Amino acid sequence: MPLIEVRDLKTYFYTEDGVVRAVDGVDFTIEPEKTLGVVGESGCGKTVAALSVMGLIQIPPGKIETGEILYHRDGKVTELTGLNPKGREYRSIRGNEIAMIFQEPMTSLNPVYTIGNQIMEAIILHQHLKKKEARKKAIEMLHAVGIPVPEQRVDEYPHQLSGGMRQRAMIAMALSCNPSLLIADEPTTALDVTIEAQVLDLMNGLRENFNTAIQFITHDLGVIAQMADDVVIMYLGKIVESATVSEIFHNTKHPYTQGLMNSIPSLATTKKERLIPIKGVVPDPFEIPEGCGFEPRCPQAMEICKTKIPPLKEVASGHLAACWLYE
Repeated sequence: MPLIEVRDLKTYFYTEDGVVRAVDGVDFTIEPEKTLGVVGESGCGKTVAALSVMGLIQIPPGKIETGEILYHRDGKVTELTGLNPKGREYRSIRGNEIAMIFQEPMTSLNPVYTIGNQIMEAIILHQHLKKKEARKKAIEMLHAVGIPVPEQRVDEYPHQLSGGMRQRAMIAMALSCNPSLLIADEPTTALDVTIEAQVLDLMNGLRENFNTAIQFITHDLGVIAQMADDVVIMYLGKIVESATVSEIFHNTKHPYTQGLMNSIPSLATTKKERLIPIKGVVPDPFEIPEGCGFEPRCPQAMEICKTKIPPLKEVASGHLAACWLYE
């Protein structure tokens, strides 16, 4: 039984300049205790899809037009899009059973409250513990994520911690209620490579210790290779390829994914070899091409790509791709 099923999700933003189809008919599944990697360039809809699951889309201008987000728990299915995002049931799920690590911890943590107070708030709200017990749990979580001297750090403010420590504190906050799903939105973007490796090892360890599924959002395929079990590739609000992490790296099908792979530097290349970037830029969200969204940048584009949107279909066992090359 999957943990989360997202079916034909469409999240649009209505602005003065027009409609932005940030997520435009997305389907994916997150299995219990597994990691789903979501990859794509900036503006492809990765974060909006995650915020839709969390019920954090700002209305207006945002709106979930159609689709289902099915959350399987305790032998029953909860249809999240049918709940009021500000209602009691959704609030009991958000932060408790489904938690999120936001992209930049310095802007996500409140600068006027201590780290301990911010972790304790979630514990008191969802686990109904007394303040003394919540403080003890907060110290335990800071210790679990590898923060030294947690008894001291719990009373410090965000500006007193380094970037890596703040990210660890965010992870501690998200895991404080032992959620079934942890959504990590580019949690290592602002960190140097040494701290990044430590945070990734930490998250892999916590997944095993807390039996938590992870939706890992990133633009770094190197991180995906280390973290994910399954991968979806997004472009212009749509999923263009979906497979296991091994299939994605060894049997890439979609030209966009192939372009991402060719853009990765490798130690095996010689000094004279140059990286092959994807030509052009992501189209304006108000002027999306009529057919395949990747057609203006695709080196293998055909005439049909200009007028018809390719369906996401199985091109190998368990491997889906949206491309007319495989019709």
